[in-house]
Amino acid sequence: MSLIFYSDRCTACGQCVEVCPFGVLSLEGETLVIGEGCNLCGACLEVCEVEALAVPEVAGPAPRPAVPPDGVWVFAEQRHGVLAPVTLQLLGEGRRLAEALQVKVAAVLLGEGVAPLAPTLLTAGANQVYLLEHPLLKNFLEEPYASALTELAQKFRPEIILAGATYLGRAFIPRVAAALQTGLTADCTAFHIDLEKRLLLQTRPAFGGNIMATIITPRTFPQMATARPGVFKPRAPEPAPDGEVIRVVLSSLQAAARSRFLSTVLEIKERIPLAAAEVIVAGGRGLKEAKNFRLLEELADLLGGAVGATRAAVDAGWLPYPHQIGQTGKTVSPKLYIACGISGAAQHLVGMQSSDFIVAINKDPAAPIFKVADVGLVGDVFEIIPALIQEIKKDRR
Repeated sequence: MSLIFYSDRCTACGQCVEVCPFGVLSLEGETLVIGEGCNLCGACLEVCEVEALAVPEVAGPAPRPAVPPDGVWVFAEQRHGVLAPVTLQLLGEGRRLAEALQVKVAAVLLGEGVAPLAPTLLTAGANQVYLLEHPLLKNFLEEPYASALTELAQKFRPEIILAGATYLGRAFIPRVAAALQTGLTADCTAFHIDLEKRLLLQTRPAFGGNIMATIITPRTFPQMATARPGVFKPRAPEPAPDGEVIRVVLSSLQAAARSRFLSTVLEIKERIPLAAAEVIVAGGRGLKEAKNFRLLEELADLLGGAVGATRAAVDAGWLPYPHQIGQTGKTVSPKLYIACGISGAAQHLVGMQSSDFIVAINKDPAAPIFKVADVGLVGDVFEIIPALIQEIKKDRR
């Protein structure tokens, strides 16, 4: 796409050549030449008094209506007929946002043979479920999933779309946002509503977790965001007598996708996954070396929990990356989080501060971790943890 040039209006004054920041305009005698590299910045239009230059019109996104017809949508992520935990977490948050806006919250369920999941979505907070079943949706592929959600959104016009910042969400939700020509905020940790303007305030860590940025999408719709798993709490299941399941058939799924699903390989794990653990014992730089994590493993085993780590511990090679908690790792919200030798950098706090009960062990009384802890133990982790293990064993005899 290039500038539009009206040669009959041009006076060859040369002003556009002088102001072009990229040097793509030049005069050859009395003729203006437009070279390669123009990015349509418009600088030349501002100085051309005879309007010999113009920028071609580009079809923009649809204007944002005052109140879009549909309400808040939550993408109901599932794999092999099992709902992802983030789905129920987002339904709880979506219901809160919908009630503030006085609209309904809907779950969008894609797959094949997934209709039995609809009642769970209704009792978890959804007022209705958009159910789309198709052979192409049996296994996750970015293209058919993006096409399906895009066409659904164009048909029903939701005000807000939320999805998990999981492998699936990260893979195809940006495609949907691009197709709908709207914005997308990734990895959100909090949502609020500006009731006056009906704007979703989307909060996420920025600059490596050093600040929290609040982002809005004021001119386009739907407002779209992904949220980290474990940030929000699911609602307590409740009857949904007025909930309805809406089966949808779309034309966009008639053509085969360009990619092909081959197989799923399940990872074999010896310990409880961090996302599912009700108790997490995490270690940081204060553990000093890899072998000292055996203490945390022993404590975690006694409590029926999992072992986590800070980025510093993972970067040092003391534990593999799947154990990392924080801005660049996992977000967790267990019932009990025991932070051992963790100072409490902002990047780590982002990943664990929503835990129900936090116990911090650190020899530095001024460590930031104590600001979010429910109980703080100031002392040597190599003295406190063995004593705690001994007391637990003694109590169980």
